[in-house]
Amino acid sequence: MAENKTERLITVRQVTQVHSNWSEQERGAPGKFSFQLILDNGAEEHAIRPTAEDADVLMELFKRTGIIYFDTEREVLIFSDISLPGAG
Repeated sequence: MAENKTERLITVRQVTQVHSNWSEQERGAPGKFSFQLILDNGAEEHAIRPTAEDADVLMELFKRTGIIYFDTEREVLIFSDISLPGAG
């Protein structure tokens, strides 16, 4: 019982896997993107559905960052340690 209460209190989790998906909505119309975030090695999952433009930006951030966190309460992705081209 105490363990379940502790799990509910955790609001920021590490994203340990990201699965992407694209689905056709109707023939000839733009499709929709989604990312399934696996948090803390499967402790929780969350799906986000960005626009195509936002999905492009997110893909770049996923490539450039070391660790990603997700605030489950506010539904915010937190990218840490982003390496910029030419920096260093």
